[in-house]
Amino acid sequence: MISKFTGLTTSIGRKAWFSVFVITMTCLMVACSTPPTRGPAYRSGGGMPASYRSSIASFSAVSWQALPGWQEDDLSQAWPAWLKSCDAFRKRNSEIDWQAVCVKTSTVSPKDGQAIRQYFENNLQAFEIRNSSGSESGLITGYYEPVMNGSQTKTGAYSVPLYGYPNAWKKSKPMPAPSRSELISSGALHGLEIAWVQDPVAAAFMQIQGSGKIRLEDGRVLRLGYAGTNDQPFKSFAQWLLDRKEINRSEATMQGISQWAKRNPSQVTEMLNANPRFVFFKELSGNVSSDLGPNGALGVPLTSERSIAVDLQALPLGAPVFLATTKPLSNQPLQKLVMAQDTGKAIVGGVRADYYWGSGDSAGELAGRMKQNGKMWVLLPR
Repeated sequence: MISKFTGLTTSIGRKAWFSVFVITMTCLMVACSTPPTRGPAYRSGGGMPASYRSSIASFSAVSWQALPGWQEDDLSQAWPAWLKSCDAFRKRNSEIDWQAVCVKTSTVSPKDGQAIRQYFENNLQAFEIRNSSGSESGLITGYYEPVMNGSQTKTGAYSVPLYGYPNAWKKSKPMPAPSRSELISSGALHGLEIAWVQDPVAAAFMQIQGSGKIRLEDGRVLRLGYAGTNDQPFKSFAQWLLDRKEINRSEATMQGISQWAKRNPSQVTEMLNANPRFVFFKELSGNVSSDLGPNGALGVPLTSERSIAVDLQALPLGAPVFLATTKPLSNQPLQKLVMAQDTGKAIVGGVRADYYWGSGDSAGELAGRMKQNGKMWVLLPR
């Protein structure tokens, strides 16, 4: 969803932005280009039943033995995420009939990995996904939910504001809306502060993610979600730094940018203002438990390392997907059953996913470095 930055389409927003950041970094290093955004649809193509077809991907039924690591994955860890998908299917219309498959979950022990594996093998069919070009591999990036210390009032330690959406804009947004620097310098945001944090660069990355948690001094946790933007185009911090030879390409990561900012505090404001895009937040009163992720496009909390964002032109929201890729900056296999519970404008293509690493700094380290090749298989009712 860190994110190179186009518009946000998910309920937590972040995924598109973080992915845009990672894609921008990837493009800088390998001269790639991002295809145009498409809207959701399921049309003919590939070898799937009619209701499961896509206009940008093809599908081939395969045996379970074709999924690398399927037998080794601890599916009891994926089961809670699948139950969340089933909860969502009961409340929303879908072009795929998941009801019969979901009803059978009640007969499966959530702690019995082999019983869970048997459930999927008996009730669903695995389909290898290929891009419209025919390629079977694609880009797998990562995203996460930032967690920062902060306050609901300005203090000496917490002086960087996070803003709510302007009430006046709900009726009539100025066209064009002011840029980031114009909004801040004009004082128009005064009174819209909903939290204060320490680090302006961390706050900017939280805008990119579109959501996050603020740990307050009294022990409470404030969860903030995406509320809107000023509709300005995103411009990459990394590209701004590269153009000025402030960093090299290997440093063009979330971590590298943060380190540069610590070395050059007097230039941080200029760097941040190079991006005219500005994201507003809203407080989410529920779902503040440390073990619950932010809500994705499916309307359920994301599960660390078991939820992904996908292109809804290619795959149905909520579907189980088997992912085979590698961990960031390594050849160590990452082969897991995950759920397609989110989406974003930067996630474009059949074999394309944004892998949700979870909340906090350690998740951010992994997400910020994840630019891997991978393969995907979607599991659909027989």
